Amino acid sequence: MNVVNLSDYQQFSSEKMKKNNMFETSRFFCDIYCFEPGQEQKGHIHGEQDKVYLVLEGQGTFQVGSEKQVLSAGQGTMAPAGEEHGVKNHTSQRLKVLVFVSPNHS
Repeated sequence: MNVVNLSDYQQFSSEKMKKNNMFETSRFFCDIYCFEPGQEQKGHIHGEQDKVYLVLEGQGTFQVGSEKQVLSAGQGTMAPAGEEHGVKNHTSQRLKVLVFVSPNHS
């Protein structure tokens, strides 16, 4: 059994949002995205992948389709395949987001 500690996957980068991969198979992947204040993942589309965002720490502005909403720790949302989605850390605090994507097309 592969047991992980979330604290081992929470590295940040001063240059851009950092993706920290925890699990990956041919069917899905699970990352922790770490955003310094002001960093963002610009809106983009996955044609055949669903993506789930769960906020672990901080607050961020999440976009799914034409909607934007601020989510806080303990909240989450899903971007269905084909919907534009993105995240921005609009605050002065760090943002940590648990991300699941299925299926994996890397």
